[in-house]
Amino acid sequence: MGLAMDPAGNEIRALQKATDWRGKRVVEIGCGSGRLTLRLAALAPRRIEALDPAAGLIRLARRSLPARYRKRIDYHVGHAERLRYPAGTFDIAVFSWVL
Repeated sequence: MGLAMDPAGNEIRALQKATDWRGKRVVEIGCGSGRLTLRLAALAPRRIEALDPAAGLIRLARRSLPARYRKRIDYHVGHAERLRYPAGTFDIAVFSWVL
């Protein structure tokens, strides 16, 4: 049996209720293959910088990125311990399934 991630949509509903995402600058730490990134993009943030230390997962995320989100999502190989963004760059930080 395969692993079904949030088939009932509880994760995205909880995130949607947590804040107003529209127009916000978001950093997602531990984005993996971009599963949650794409769901977050549907909440209309201005920009998402998505990071993961696994280069193979970042390649997969980039290959699966729908054209409609290409100007709003950037995937990077990176580590939470070494973020290279100035203070105040993001309005929201997301860590999901990273431990």
